[in-house]
Amino acid sequence: MSQGVYVSGVGMIPFAKPGTSASYDQMGATASRLALADAGINYDDIEQAYVGYVYGDSTAGQKALYQVGMSGIPIVNVNNNCSTGSTALFLARQAIASGAAECVLVLGFEQMSPGALGSIFQDRPSPFDAFDEVTEKLVGMSQIPLALRYFGGAGLSHMQKYGTPLESFAKIRAKASRHAANNPLALFKQVVTPEDVMNSTMIWPGVMTKLMACPPTCGAAAAVLVSEAFAKKHGLNTQVYIAGQSMTTDKPSTFDSEDMMKVVGYDMSKEAAAKVYAHTGIGPDDLDVIELHDCFAHNELITYEALGLCPEGGAAKFIDDGDNTYGGKVVTNPSGGLLSKGHPLGATGLAQCFELTQQLRGNAGDRQVAGARVALQHNLGLGGACVVTMYRQS
Repeated sequence: MSQGVYVSGVGMIPFAKPGTSASYDQMGATASRLALADAGINYDDIEQAYVGYVYGDSTAGQKALYQVGMSGIPIVNVNNNCSTGSTALFLARQAIASGAAECVLVLGFEQMSPGALGSIFQDRPSPFDAFDEVTEKLVGMSQIPLALRYFGGAGLSHMQKYGTPLESFAKIRAKASRHAANNPLALFKQVVTPEDVMNSTMIWPGVMTKLMACPPTCGAAAAVLVSEAFAKKHGLNTQVYIAGQSMTTDKPSTFDSEDMMKVVGYDMSKEAAAKVYAHTGIGPDDLDVIELHDCFAHNELITYEALGLCPEGGAAKFIDDGDNTYGGKVVTNPSGGLLSKGHPLGATGLAQCFELTQQLRGNAGDRQVAGARVALQHNLGLGGACVVTMYRQS
């Protein structure tokens, strides 16, 4: 019999530009201590830990957590590209739901280098070989870094299919900046207008400006998940529980459809969301707040449709109507998202969990979504994996 899973504690440190942060182990230890303190428990109460990071040597999770405690528990290191943090969350929830554990720590961190993401190992096949091949075929533009080609190409596909103007992506970035202005943990708090975004450096003419892309950052975030029985026994916070969760990977359509939207995970996102909606009986119209994977403004736009927030082809109207912000249909990325916090890969999914937990607790301060009771998290990694998580207020 599966058990209910509660988010009893969360912790997050402010993200920082590469070269200005503490080391990954120090960041990870700090975020873990914050989550434990928030839950009101000690490290010795933790039965298992799942630690996510992308750029780092094996057992870096142990290096971070040994600074918090050395109790001999299983520590599992997780690497699933940009969905790493949520993959660790997925594994931790499974451990509790199956009865294998009652109290689990989930940690994500990343110590990143400046500039565009790239492969570390040059002497073996890349996991992205098939993605690169279809991207070269569909969009070319080999002079542009691959991450920009992937997501810029997806945005271009949407523009070509539905006549979406470039200004729609600029409006997403401007919305992110307005939200981030109220988030003390956001790295970029300066409010920008759609015109500012349009007038920033053009990376891909007609497709993307510099402000439409998130920067690499360093950081860490953590969560403590517990069973209902453990929470009751120890008097822990049960305000927020995970109502449903799904993880998907690529299907043949990623490559066979010859559509850059599919290459960057549109179908993964759509399927993961559909499974969570079916499992929980909660639909897109029932959501109050969402943290979704806005590594580029283009991905936020296509994800509106993948999650069913608006009809396919309806994202531009959804944005123009203000349905993605306060006073609209559903507040999207109240934290400012990756566009304003940056994207420390392993930490991103847990930072989303931190924000939504605060929203459902009513602790989000000036960025609080009024009456928030139902929240959805979407975290995507190329190569590929997508994790969608539904949270509810108890």
